[in-house]
Amino acid sequence: MLKLSRYVLHDIVRSKVILAYTLFLLTISVTLFQMEDNPSKALMSLLNIVLIVVPLVSMVFATIHYYNSYEFIELMLSQPVSRTRILMSEYLGTAASLSASFLVGVGVPVLLFNLDEVGLALITTGTALTFIFTSLAFYASVLARDKARGIGVALMLWFYFALIYDGLVLTILFAFSDYPLEQLTLALSSLNPVDLGRIFLMLKMDVSALMGYTGATYKDFFGSSFGALYSLGILLLWATIPLWLAVRSFNKKDL
Repeated sequence: MLKLSRYVLHDIVRSKVILAYTLFLLTISVTLFQMEDNPSKALMSLLNIVLIVVPLVSMVFATIHYYNSYEFIELMLSQPVSRTRILMSEYLGTAASLSASFLVGVGVPVLLFNLDEVGLALITTGTALTFIFTSLAFYASVLARDKARGIGVALMLWFYFALIYDGLVLTILFAFSDYPLEQLTLALSSLNPVDLGRIFLMLKMDVSALMGYTGATYKDFFGSSFGALYSLGILLLWATIPLWLAVRSFNKKDL
């Protein structure tokens, strides 16, 4: 599987899209750090890049790559190689290439200009979101045989996690504002990796006071060592479960 993953990684790294993605992130990161006297302000600006652009690029690129590799996948299926190994190799190669682009484009500038706990948290969250949304993209691609439908499903998932979900949560909180919702807000944050990453980073940046009473609740839980481990564990589940479902569907799929 590692040999096949290296081949996929080598093929993707030569893509102009990956190169453009890396240069885009690197240009934005260096520009923000050069423009801001306070590195913390640059990290706040990079927060939006990590939470919006990284998931979007991961979803779209992984979906397109899967459909473009369909003939290669069919060729590998004619060989004595298990379906699980083929799909896992494609996933690992795609996620590793996107993560490498993120680490070069954002990780290197952060390490050079602001090497502290907040910077490391930003790098960790961005890498985790890359693996998570690549996993979601593969699951959507396996379920949808048509390329246009698969890309549409991937974009809808991104819209849901990045934009729509927050509106639904706010609606619930306003509708039931007379009831104690501390535990509910903690549970709802776990159902969206983007929200979970945002809360984790904002608490590291110590801006929870701007979030009011909810911020205090988040700080009490996510600010502890258990809360940090909980966040990383939930993000790991978000990367693992869709991939497991994708492998399961791929093994049963009639190609």
